[in-house]
Amino acid sequence: MKRRHLLQQLGSLASLSAAGSLHAATAQPTQGAGFKPSWDSLASYQTPDWFRDAKFGIWAHWGPQCQPEMGDWYAREMYIEGSAKYRHHVATYGHPSVYGFKEVIRDWKAERWEPEELLSLYKRAGARYFMAMANHHDNFDLYASRRHAWNSTRIGPKQDIIKRWAGAARAQGLPLGVSVHAAHAWTWYEPAQLADKTGAKAGVPYDGRLRKADGRGQWWEGLDPQELYAQDHPLSTHADDPKAIHKQWDWGEGASKPSEAYIRNFLARTLDLLDQHRPELVYFDDTALPLWPISTVGLDIAAHLYNQHLDASGRTQAVLFGKILDEQQRRTMVWDIERGQSDRIEPLPWQTCTCLGAWHYDRRVLERKGYKSAETVIRMLIDVVSKNGNLLLNVPVKGDGRIDDVERRVVEEIGVWMQRHGESIYGTRPWRVFGEGPSLDKQAPLTAQGFNEGKGAAFGAADFRFTARGDVVYASGFVASEGGKALIRSLARGQHRPVQRVDLVGGAEALRFQQRDDGLEVRLPADGIATLPAYVLRIA
Repeated sequence: MKRRHLLQQLGSLASLSAAGSLHAATAQPTQGAGFKPSWDSLASYQTPDWFRDAKFGIWAHWGPQCQPEMGDWYAREMYIEGSAKYRHHVATYGHPSVYGFKEVIRDWKAERWEPEELLSLYKRAGARYFMAMANHHDNFDLYASRRHAWNSTRIGPKQDIIKRWAGAARAQGLPLGVSVHAAHAWTWYEPAQLADKTGAKAGVPYDGRLRKADGRGQWWEGLDPQELYAQDHPLSTHADDPKAIHKQWDWGEGASKPSEAYIRNFLARTLDLLDQHRPELVYFDDTALPLWPISTVGLDIAAHLYNQHLDASGRTQAVLFGKILDEQQRRTMVWDIERGQSDRIEPLPWQTCTCLGAWHYDRRVLERKGYKSAETVIRMLIDVVSKNGNLLLNVPVKGDGRIDDVERRVVEEIGVWMQRHGESIYGTRPWRVFGEGPSLDKQAPLTAQGFNEGKGAAFGAADFRFTARGDVVYASGFVASEGGKALIRSLARGQHRPVQRVDLVGGAEALRFQQRDDGLEVRLPADGIATLPAYVLRIA
């Protein structure tokens, strides 16, 4: 999109009316030198060193969908007749023709939320950046949006969620990230247009097609439900198939195409978010960029973000995450692999995002003891970092703003390990190989665009992962051998320079070793290793 055309579009959005009182200055992309809104210009991007050094971030994927404590995609699946979330919704709140997701938003109060305490905990756990959700596919902005009436300062908690997260993060010295998911509301909310096919409410429409005029005498009088649900349009092909949306995520396969007004409003809202809070990191839950390839507004947002954070040398210090990227696109931003990872050292920095449980808080995960353990997270972090990646971990937050006791214990246990072993993580770079051991021989090649988590072979005593800082190599082992010795074949004589010293990170004394033709043999301490999620050798 041409910049002049973009400004003309945004000029038409000089005011947004919810109760006739929302007005704001026109949001504009940054001007002048720097990045231009094109793939070619964005390809000059270089991942900032601070992010490469940080390695570990924590995410609060938190919003009104956490209120029912039923997990991710609640605001969509509560409208899918017969689904678990539909059944829960009807039993707990009532029929979605009467109590829709707008009512869930209204009743979400976040009454026990203490962001300062949570960020202090996350800092102690070793996080070096923090991500907060700014909106989800539910299209509800968690900041004082000047372009969207359905936001958390007007409905629900009646406060600027992002502003408070930002203050708490920066008080801990953590760069702020925001995740933006709202581009897909157009198709994601389509079940809200439908009605039950059976039962007493058969044929009674859900609330997804309500209009502003329908609100007379209602709690939402003056608000337009279509600004939230965005459902005044024909359904996508196969809209009656709940799984069809996954094939339509890139706006193909018969997906209903958003209107220009919807696209322009998404752009204005996102620029407003960036201008108000100036996050250092932005995460998009899209194929490549929002609304790509049917619109170029994602390119405008990317250029705006990068230009906001140009340093004196002209290099941006911002980080933008995108998913399902081709080779050119991987040069323009940081590739994010959702709930999965790569099986090799990637030439460019990347990130895996994962979660202790469900993305939105799900009490059922707690009840079935389904959270990842600290050991699982730590081993995943070690593996990801060895391949030039970072790990972003979501710790699900309950609707009232707390994390539960099991999550807290996991986070604290991660912090104990990181405090002792962080030197093998922070500020390191990949070594000449990322690892060795039988688990690699057993592992099938991973399809690294996401959702391959947990498909690798289990670690054994002969498995190691490597990182490096200068001339120092860190070898992380996962299981202590019964003989009390570790044999690292990649450090054999002739494959690596002569080893001068080996220490256990966090230990008090140097370890005995022998560099042989078949590997570096290290005698491990008798105590203190078997109970660790991973032990780390410092090899100089």
